[in-house]
Amino acid sequence: MGAISLFGKKAWKGCRIALPEGEDERVLRAAEMARDKGLASPLLVGERRKIEAAAKKFGVGIGGIPIVDASGGVPGEYLRAYGKIRKAAPRVAERILSNPLFLAALMVRMGEADGMVAGAAYTSADVITASEGIIGLRKGISVPSSFFIMEVPGYRGGEKGLLLFADSSVNIEPDAEQLADIAITTAHTAKELLGWEPRVAMLSFSTKGSAVHPRVDKVAGAVRIANKKAPKFAIEGEMQGDSALVEKTAMKKMGGKAGKVGGRANVLIFPDLDSGNIAYKLVQALAKANAYGPILQGFDRPVSDLSRGAKVEDIAGVIAILSGWARGRK
Repeated sequence: MGAISLFGKKAWKGCRIALPEGEDERVLRAAEMARDKGLASPLLVGERRKIEAAAKKFGVGIGGIPIVDASGGVPGEYLRAYGKIRKAAPRVAERILSNPLFLAALMVRMGEADGMVAGAAYTSADVITASEGIIGLRKGISVPSSFFIMEVPGYRGGEKGLLLFADSSVNIEPDAEQLADIAITTAHTAKELLGWEPRVAMLSFSTKGSAVHPRVDKVAGAVRIANKKAPKFAIEGEMQGDSALVEKTAMKKMGGKAGKVGGRANVLIFPDLDSGNIAYKLVQALAKANAYGPILQGFDRPVSDLSRGAKVEDIAGVIAILSGWARGRK
């Protein structure tokens, strides 16, 4: 099942998704697909002349898709808004907002778009820099992160065979505070995007003190921080992967007290990028799982990066995911 099939029903047809790479054939075709399938209301951000020329060259119909063009000069309201956010002089604001990525991010911040998808041509670092500097992080969250939606064939656990994995592409070695924020952010994502009651397992090579090591202490500390900051969510650990996913094992390893999460987790938080990245790729390869992502999270509005090798269907799928997410946050 593709992301469009999985999330298309959750998508919000009126969701305005800014696409600042409108000269890229894949982005144009994804915008056309999003419009035609009712996944969102795409907005192409960039130089109108170049976008229209690219659409003509590739035979893509972009009729009815608005183009936000600042090539003839950035409108004053954008300059003033950027100047207020970043305390920048008009000349500096003009130069920065001539870049479609930064202009698209500002549109999201100003409420003129509900989300942004970029990364087909821009780097991940570019997308994160623009998003963090203009849209900003969610209140109380110290670090952006990413998640994968894992669809595992034949698996009955998690949430009807779905699991959220985080962080699998951004933070290499998060400290306890950052790890706690990743857990809280992913819990919000599970609730807003998927409508779940999140059951968040903070993973380690130890279950409830079965091993002693500074790396175990970090995860245990992150659990305490997360529970203090977001007591409404079920965030538990530290626990091993089998304790998080297999109820009998959880009961055995946790002294018969598996809590709300042990053996029933639908969100897995990995202690570092090594484990998170390796885990999703192993599940993908060995269990033939579909891995949707990575999707960025932690920002004040829905934003996502793309792989620069993304296909048209991948981009349209991310648009559908962000559209459903924006709807869930309304």
